[in-house]
Amino acid sequence: MSRPTETPMDALLAILDLEKLEVNLFRGLSPQVGWQRVFGGQVIGQALVAAQRTVDASRYVHSLHAYFLRPGDPTVPIIYEVDRIRDGSSFATRRVVAIQHGKAIFSMSASFQFDEGGFDHQFEIPDVPMPEALPGEKELREKFLVHAPEAIRRYWERPRPIEIRPTSLEHYFSRDKAAPRQDVWVKAVGQVPDERHLQAAVLAYLSDMTLLDTSLYAHGTSVFDRTLQVASLDHAMWFHRPSKMDDWLLYTQDSPSAHGARGMTRGSLFDRSGVLIASVAQEGLIRKKAVE
Repeated sequence: MSRPTETPMDALLAILDLEKLEVNLFRGLSPQVGWQRVFGGQVIGQALVAAQRTVDASRYVHSLHAYFLRPGDPTVPIIYEVDRIRDGSSFATRRVVAIQHGKAIFSMSASFQFDEGGFDHQFEIPDVPMPEALPGEKELREKFLVHAPEAIRRYWERPRPIEIRPTSLEHYFSRDKAAPRQDVWVKAVGQVPDERHLQAAVLAYLSDMTLLDTSLYAHGTSVFDRTLQVASLDHAMWFHRPSKMDDWLLYTQDSPSAHGARGMTRGSLFDRSGVLIASVAQEGLIRKKAVE
């Protein structure tokens, strides 16, 4: 059971601290918060931790590519099996399979590299309002969520290890079709240890947040629409530069395409100073449920 003074980030860090069962075999738990399925970012973060624990500590993740195969059951542990594909002179590759009820629910390949110098360039950070100029979650609850639909209200009122401050709230309260793009400030609720592998796992966790929303804006709907079936299908992430996770990050997103009941979204994560720390791409299921 959690301690009364435990922050949401403390709880996340405990979830990411996997139990080692055997060489290349780990067990992870899920928070018991009443969710019907495991949050995809949790599985990404736990799988990354499992892979990291089989790699030389001086190598750091630079990319991961994952597929969500089945919904995760939050009531039972997840077993992570790591395959040590390759340990080269510069790069190491791992494959991780997450298993529940005897079946694979998730698979991921990740690549790790020693720090190395070289060419250096990046896109500029967008010009958006700073997080201090935006309503916080307490203000959102008090002023904006009073008349919000129940699903939206429950989402914003639930304690989370990551605080979210969208630069615009129009998408959450309007049915109008809009450009499929958004900018969201995100921040850890509680302290993340100054340990680079763990910081990467927390970054991977939050990278699965809000992406599916962006692919639905052009259609005047959201993930809160109960007539939709929505789920992450695959997820890719590139870690460009380390980040201490002790301040706000800007998650700027756009969705270049939706087709075939799938929506694709790209994301860039910048720190407050404008340094691009990671890029993300995800395709998700956005399907209208069959009318009974």
